[in-house]
Amino acid sequence: MENRIYPPTVDQVAMPEPYAPQSFSDAGEAVAALEKLYERNTRFLRDSFAALAAGGDNSKRYRAFYPQVGVTTTSFGQVDSRQAYGHMPNPGTFSTTVTRPDLFQAYLTEQLRLIMRNHGVPVTVSQSATPIPLHFAFLEGTHVDSSAAERIKRPIRDLFDVPDLDGTDDQIANGTFEVALGEARPLAPFTAQRVDYSLHRLTHYTATSPQHFQNFVLFTNYQVYIDEFAERARDLMANGGGGYSEFVEPGNIVTLAGEKPAEAGNGVRMPQMPAYHLKKPDHGGITMVNIGVGPSNAKTITDHIAVLRPHAWVMLGHCAGLRNTQALGDYVLAHAYVREDHVLDDDLPVWVPIPALAEIQVALQEAVAEITGLSGYDLKRIMRTGTVATIDNRNWELRDQRGPVQRLSQSRAIALDMESATIAANGFRFRVPYGTLLCVSDKPLHGELKLPGMATEFYKRQVAQHLTIGIRAMEKLSQMPMERLHSRKLRSFSETAFQ
Repeated sequence: MENRIYPPTVDQVAMPEPYAPQSFSDAGEAVAALEKLYERNTRFLRDSFAALAAGGDNSKRYRAFYPQVGVTTTSFGQVDSRQAYGHMPNPGTFSTTVTRPDLFQAYLTEQLRLIMRNHGVPVTVSQSATPIPLHFAFLEGTHVDSSAAERIKRPIRDLFDVPDLDGTDDQIANGTFEVALGEARPLAPFTAQRVDYSLHRLTHYTATSPQHFQNFVLFTNYQVYIDEFAERARDLMANGGGGYSEFVEPGNIVTLAGEKPAEAGNGVRMPQMPAYHLKKPDHGGITMVNIGVGPSNAKTITDHIAVLRPHAWVMLGHCAGLRNTQALGDYVLAHAYVREDHVLDDDLPVWVPIPALAEIQVALQEAVAEITGLSGYDLKRIMRTGTVATIDNRNWELRDQRGPVQRLSQSRAIALDMESATIAANGFRFRVPYGTLLCVSDKPLHGELKLPGMATEFYKRQVAQHLTIGIRAMEKLSQMPMERLHSRKLRSFSETAFQ
């Protein structure tokens, strides 16, 4: 699928020296080799571009390739069936291209360590046949002046490889990838070029570097949650961190634990979906993203965050309560979803059920109980577990009531929003544990709409409590062994060994 080499349009092809495959029985050494090869090949492309911009040889094509890691197994031996990843389903040869091994060092080391432990085989680091696009070879934050490109006499795509959409898709994750005869089967859910594409998009959409993203992600559809999160994070930093080491805001503004935070905003123009990162070592902290309103944004951001292989993501936001017994400020813990968002119909058919994940559900329910002081039957007063419907029409109330209202009633839905099912479905699709805890902010079927006075102390207090619950749930999940959190429910018949 991705190993395409197009014929050069110039007389010669300049490449780094050939790289002989190396076998490793130590995961750390294998990742170090991947880093060294990746750095060598991307540096070659950067240096070649700089030389051309300075008047170098335009008669050559400059090409370098992604590293790859592969493994071959010959046994049907059983591995620990409790594990959701870290093993191959059948004997054979498996491989994946790799990008940014510096960013994914801990992830790659853990995945390769599990494979070596479970199968008792070494892994091989080699050079793939997939060219690295010039755009993805530049160091993060590099600014290429337009005058540099103008000094190059030929079109850039004649001289360098550029992003190839034929190798940038989700066929592996979607379960639709077909292995050609004689080719290795995929070892990871994403190819290197697919990962590179998303890393660049994350910077664009969130105004923060991918390196700052944490393994536990909260999504929201209201700025008031972000304001509360940022205020708490700044207070934590000013008072020593409280177990967190840094707080990063859009524009990559970093405040270390014990430092006085910068002025809020600091003149940075807000991106489409700003991200805030309350960091711990080994990416063990919490990232919060304001995705705005709508399923398109929800799909876009989760498409890209998924390549970072987070351990969990949860939606915290407002919803329309659909039952007369609900009150404004009540919570909804989703255990099922009605998907009328349509943005994932081509990737995940609507007939695919999106199951609730016990580990996430328990963490959320326990967090609600701890923060509210209610438990057991009393908890039912303020929280209802049930089906959440996600729709792509913000003004669904204006439709003929025999349509959406009848469907909502038949589905037993208790709440409606525009993002939650999309986030859950993409979590299912990308094998990222997911969950949803919403807060009822209006009841359109019962005439209780948002009023100007909703920005009251009561409303602010409810947002603060809701966010506290979300943070507490994420902290609970972070204390779990990851092999328990990553559920086997999310794995298909023939899965990649990498999580």
